[in-house]
Amino acid sequence: MTARLVLLGVLAIASFVSAADRPNFVFILCDDLGYGDVKSNNENGKIATPNMDRIAARGMRFTDAHSSSAVCSPTRYGVMTGRYNWRSRLQSGVLGGLSPRLIEEGRMTVASMLKQQGYKTAAIGKWHLGMDWVKFPGKEVMELTIETLEQVHNVDYSQPIANGPTAVGFDSYFGISASLDMVPYCFIENNHVTANPTAMLKLAMNAAGKKNTFTREGPGAPGFTGESVLPTLTKKAVEFIAANAGRKGEPFFLYLPLNAPHTPILPTKEWEGRSGINVYADYVMETDDAIGQVMKAIDAGGIADNTVVVFTSDNGCSPSADFPTLLKAGHSPSYVFRGMKADIFDGGHRVPFMVQWPAVVKAGSRCDQTICLLDFMATAAEITGFKLPENAAEDSVSLLPALKGATEQPLREAIVHHSINGSFSIRQGRWKLELCPDSGGWSDPKPVPAKAPANSKARELAANLPPIQLYDMTADMGERKNVETDHPDVVKRLIKLLQKYVADGRSTPGAPQKNTGAPNIWMYAKWDSNNPD
Repeated sequence: MTARLVLLGVLAIASFVSAADRPNFVFILCDDLGYGDVKSNNENGKIATPNMDRIAARGMRFTDAHSSSAVCSPTRYGVMTGRYNWRSRLQSGVLGGLSPRLIEEGRMTVASMLKQQGYKTAAIGKWHLGMDWVKFPGKEVMELTIETLEQVHNVDYSQPIANGPTAVGFDSYFGISASLDMVPYCFIENNHVTANPTAMLKLAMNAAGKKNTFTREGPGAPGFTGESVLPTLTKKAVEFIAANAGRKGEPFFLYLPLNAPHTPILPTKEWEGRSGINVYADYVMETDDAIGQVMKAIDAGGIADNTVVVFTSDNGCSPSADFPTLLKAGHSPSYVFRGMKADIFDGGHRVPFMVQWPAVVKAGSRCDQTICLLDFMATAAEITGFKLPENAAEDSVSLLPALKGATEQPLREAIVHHSINGSFSIRQGRWKLELCPDSGGWSDPKPVPAKAPANSKARELAANLPPIQLYDMTADMGERKNVETDHPDVVKRLIKLLQKYVADGRSTPGAPQKNTGAPNIWMYAKWDSNNPD
């Protein structure tokens, strides 16, 4: 009897590794879309998102999913590598459009892993993980932050670009180098700009409460417009799916990091005013339509049943969305969670996450387990039967058990969160420990600026904040009651677990790995890090 059960187990695993049955993967990553912006996540939401909701209806909705960081570049590093962003050289903030490659030489990515197995791999959209532009002799650009106005002229845009997406496992790439409010304002195909950015451009921001504001001025391709980016990326994605849908024995992986609804908030004329709320809501609706076009292409290609579609966002909603106007209309981009993009609070990193895979995932199902965007790599590996080496995807956990219906079993031991200024948090079950006295980001209480005078109001307010924060996410999902002093045992346990994750260079079982970033988890905390007991 035991032998028969073992055989059945082997056969069940084999069904996921058969070359003929290997699924396609489409990973759709929205930019700055809030958890509560998706109607299926927020019953009181006022923005229509029928296509996002359809993915949830046809698949599984994860209610406790998180990006590894509360901002763009770090999260994208985690998606690509299955590794926490703070293990890289980037310890806070984001890259610029001219920053060099962030992903380490020789590091396995989800794209290179799938390419090894015969997948056709394509990235279409916002990269924001750095690429090596050719600089003029004696000129430099910032490596780990946004370049200065003077530095935007230090690059020879006519030269081939090295170490972009095609250097980390993608067969092809089309998109923009970083966020649409960063130079250069042009499209890139593989390792060249599609048109030399010889003009000086700036795009209207449509940011909350700020009229006549624009993006950073810099080199752009003549005729390039911000409104054209989302439709162009959508068209390219649809074309890729159509061209590859019928290839027997050659599955594909499409990574589709959209530029929207991040600033500049620029819906096309067709979508202006459609929400009846504000321009951000219009842009979310246009983003939903773009996703609908991609899903329609999958259906039209006859590959829906065996295509794993992941839909998510890189972090929470930005204040540029105009929270006051949205809230006045009864719409909360962060749902019931505290904070917004950049924050250590859940509003900064809890994101929509839906998976559609009709061949395996039950329609209309739901999983309340805590998961992370990092988990895509280990999931794709288990689905395809690939054994990850010890030095790859060190923080990634497979979601396949949940996708197959085991939604009650714990998937992760814990999850680490990271804010824009490098503040740390660790969540295990009901408990969330934040190693900072503030938001770590953009909402109140804001971190004290480094240049704030000693007698400033900001420092006075900060002095009255507790050194660290502990929240019971079961009883207090909105993170309003700090219970750190009531549960010193929980604080000590979570601190030790986080320290172990840092020291081991991994948070999953396996041999310890070198931790490239070697972060200081106490950098923004007042707690006595030398004597946490």
